[in-house]
Amino acid sequence: MDPKERILKGAEELFFRYGIRSVTMDDIARHLGISKKTIYQSFADKDEVVHTLIEFKLNEDKDKICKLSSSSSHIIEELFQLMNHLAATLDQINPNVFYDLQKYHPKSWDLFKTFKENCIQQAMEDALIKGISDGIVRPEINPRILAKLRVEEVEMGFNQTLFPTDKFKILDVQLALIDHFLHGICTLKGHKLIDKHKQLKETSGFPEGKQGKILSV
Repeated sequence: MDPKERILKGAEELFFRYGIRSVTMDDIARHLGISKKTIYQSFADKDEVVHTLIEFKLNEDKDKICKLSSSSSHIIEELFQLMNHLAATLDQINPNVFYDLQKYHPKSWDLFKTFKENCIQQAMEDALIKGISDGIVRPEINPRILAKLRVEEVEMGFNQTLFPTDKFKILDVQLALIDHFLHGICTLKGHKLIDKHKQLKETSGFPEGKQGKILSV
């Protein structure tokens, strides 16, 4: 691991555990056992650290979404696998990360928004179109509109004004939103697949009531 990668890894560990705003460059240096000067040889400031890290994580998520999309048999399986991915992410990340990103690092937040619109939304629209073809999704829906709705729902679930973390668990919110979305778009065939996947997740220990600690669906 080169010095830049090591710094990003250390920053990720601290940001995800404590949130972005509360972590300083001194904290990152101490965490890694290096001088702050060494960090500044690779990054101009904390904002650049955040931006580079978010860019890297979003590229990881893009690869994950592509793999899930190509390996899933239908839209229900794909969305349940995406929720598994989200659950694993939420279990590792402090909920303040999204709030800090939006308020204090707008350029990095813009990266997230662009990713949401250009990658997640298109993948969702493609999945809905395939779902209609498979008889799982109601044919009268508008895939483009519903794909955008789903993407906005995910972001809304992280909004601490709507769902403050002292009253709502982020994972519980996201699970409720995806459940509502799926039941709204699916045919009877789709509803049966939803019930089937719910039973599979219950028997395999899907963490429906687990506390989320957040990037992405």
